[in-house]
Amino acid sequence: MIDSQTLSPENPMLPVKPVESTFMVTSDGVRLDADIYRPDDEESYPVLLMRQAYGRRIACTICYAHPAWYAAHGYVVVVQDIRGRGTSEGEFRVCEDDVRDGAETIEWASRLPGTTGLVGMYGFSYQGYNQLLAASATGTALRAIAPAMTPWDAREGWSYVNGALRLQSTLNWATQLGAESARRDGEVIAYAELLSAAKALPFYEPVPARPAFIERNREWTHYHKWVDTPASDDYWQRISAASLRADIVDRDVPMLFIAGWYDTFLEPTLAAYREISRFQSNAKLVVGPWAHFPWTRKVGSLDLGPAADGGMDELHIRWFDHWLKGTANGIMDEPPVSLFDLGLKDWRDYPAWPAEQTQFQLQAGGNAALDQTSGRLTPETEPAPSAHTEFIVHDPWRPAPSFGGAFGTPVGPWDRSNIDARADVITFTTAAQTAPLTLAGSVVARLCLSSDRPSFDVSCVLSRVSAAGSIIQLTDGYRCLAPGEAASALDVPMQGICVTLQPGEALRLSIAGAAFPAYPVNPGTAEDPTRATAVSAQITTIGIEIGAESSLLIGTAQPEEGIPATEAIS
Repeated sequence: MIDSQTLSPENPMLPVKPVESTFMVTSDGVRLDADIYRPDDEESYPVLLMRQAYGRRIACTICYAHPAWYAAHGYVVVVQDIRGRGTSEGEFRVCEDDVRDGAETIEWASRLPGTTGLVGMYGFSYQGYNQLLAASATGTALRAIAPAMTPWDAREGWSYVNGALRLQSTLNWATQLGAESARRDGEVIAYAELLSAAKALPFYEPVPARPAFIERNREWTHYHKWVDTPASDDYWQRISAASLRADIVDRDVPMLFIAGWYDTFLEPTLAAYREISRFQSNAKLVVGPWAHFPWTRKVGSLDLGPAADGGMDELHIRWFDHWLKGTANGIMDEPPVSLFDLGLKDWRDYPAWPAEQTQFQLQAGGNAALDQTSGRLTPETEPAPSAHTEFIVHDPWRPAPSFGGAFGTPVGPWDRSNIDARADVITFTTAAQTAPLTLAGSVVARLCLSSDRPSFDVSCVLSRVSAAGSIIQLTDGYRCLAPGEAASALDVPMQGICVTLQPGEALRLSIAGAAFPAYPVNPGTAEDPTRATAVSAQITTIGIEIGAESSLLIGTAQPEEGIPATEAIS
């Protein structure tokens, strides 16, 4: 259970010296610059290392305490500009140098004066990912890491998911990194154009996935390499932590994974934890209610209460105190998985990632796309629905938008009633709950689909329907279907979840043929959506087969006894 009131260190905070700037030189002669924050005394302390891709002075302070705060708790904090970023020398190549550079930096940091020689790493997003890469090659100095909201595989779950390009997030990140590359090279015009585009990405262009600004500035970004490199190319293996799993687990470095229910890297972080915890008993997982940042109680349109407000800095201190200082604080005696329940607005502990399954059947009366009362999710114990096909029509002139959740605009939990009311979105809703019901773990929509076009996409959103009628997204999934792929039942994996539905609330599955601009519109022509012109896109009819064994929602759900009702979503 995460409780920030019990996580505060018992020792008083130490005075901290002014920041010190220094550098190291890699084995191939590249200077990497760093800032060091250390307690103002003559004692020796363990090192906390962050390898930063966005300029070391930012130090992930958009969601972490300042490095001086960590130093005041008895650590020498090193924040380094990685190769080709900030003021460090070299060429920045996404993920390609972080294994070697990370391992060499750990060794260098362990020999800094005034340190004990023991190193921990922390940071989120790219700063989490390079921890995993470094952990595959490090020596004995690295004693613990805390990767937060991190990818696991560089292609699946980062740039692509289930065959679909994550257009908005991939383009946005490439634009940000490209702007920094242009700035470092003194390219004022390129920087200004990339900065302007980042504030309002232009998707309504001849080729939506290749807007003109990114074409003009392709030398500054990795965007085209990531979009155009086939999944089978060994490039992805070379830069993926997942491909280094054997080396990572062989070193048995303790890992604290932190994720957020509305974070774009939720499923990759869960995948990393599930894979690492198969082989290591010293891995822990905490999933809060947050988007990528900040980590506070206000998420989207909701106030999720005081239990959701931070606490992660204190948790980091407990984690590193245990592994780097030998402090007997009981952190490893606690359950390894702690999930924030979006319904109870509090934390729940589990002995492992929840794995029990429950199933819902899709039922409808023939016109569910227009009649939201027609589509129903029913327990598998009820009689199987009569076999028939429900239809939605995807129009590329007005594609179903990405709204809320981890990938929509705005991000987070928002009322999607207006989206579900669209005729190109079909919904299936359970009856109102008569007792609390917890849905926790992995979720997948298993669908039998058909279409009048050779290719199409399917977007699935799972939401919580309040007693007052608001519809708040919980999780989603997306899949790009290639020609011939819809011949049998298909799984659309969705991101994980933990929510307790209260009496009067319901669960809803919404299905559409697009989620734009989170993903490019499938033209329906069998052409690659990342290359298709807007003018080529075709109106596409999608059939959802209803009937026994045809369409199910599978998740992990348990009825809850004795759980008090909490404030419903409003």
